Amino acid sequence: MKNVERNIRTFEKQAARYDQKREKFELDGFRRSLLSSASGAVLELGVGAGTNLPYYRSDVVLTAVDFSPAMLEKAEAANHKRYHLQAEFIQGDVDSLTLHEQYDTVVSTLSLCAYRNPQKVLRSMSKWCKPGGRLLLMEHGISSNRVFAAAQKLLDPVAYRFIGCHHNRDIMGLVEASPLQVERVEHYMAGILHLIWCRPGD
Repeated sequence: MKNVERNIRTFEKQAARYDQKREKFELDGFRRSLLSSASGAVLELGVGAGTNLPYYRSDVVLTAVDFSPAMLEKAEAANHKRYHLQAEFIQGDVDSLTLHEQYDTVVSTLSLCAYRNPQKVLRSMSKWCKPGGRLLLMEHGISSNRVFAAAQKLLDPVAYRFIGCHHNRDIMGLVEASPLQVERVEHYMAGILHLIWCRPGD
């Protein structure tokens, strides 16, 4: 529990910076490409300050989850002022979250790096997605370039301590070991960034 509280405090301190990222349209092309596939009832995990809000179609019904109250406050305020999506913002720890509904689309962007048990989260994502629905992931992890990968491994403890994010996770390995059925994948930035379109598995 202490680790969870420490992680929340780490992200609370970054809420203003994440709010600014949304206005700068960080990774704009990647987000636009991925989230154009989102439709219907959408579950976004690790919504942060709402960086993805500008990319959703106006007719989606969004359920947005994050464990940081400060992040959720920024996201909800931005939606109220600018985006006007039909949305519910829920404070919850995705690692231990219980949901009884299923969604047409489940979204995770740049959040698998922070979960204590990413494999468990991926299994939950599959369960939370309706049969025939879609899971949309944009995640960063260990590079396919050996030099970059070595630097990521070396710096990972510092990165996790100060920004709450692991840089050395094998994202494709995690996804391939999960129930998710990969339909399409794109790799960028020396294999660090992955766009992944999936269907739920058994």
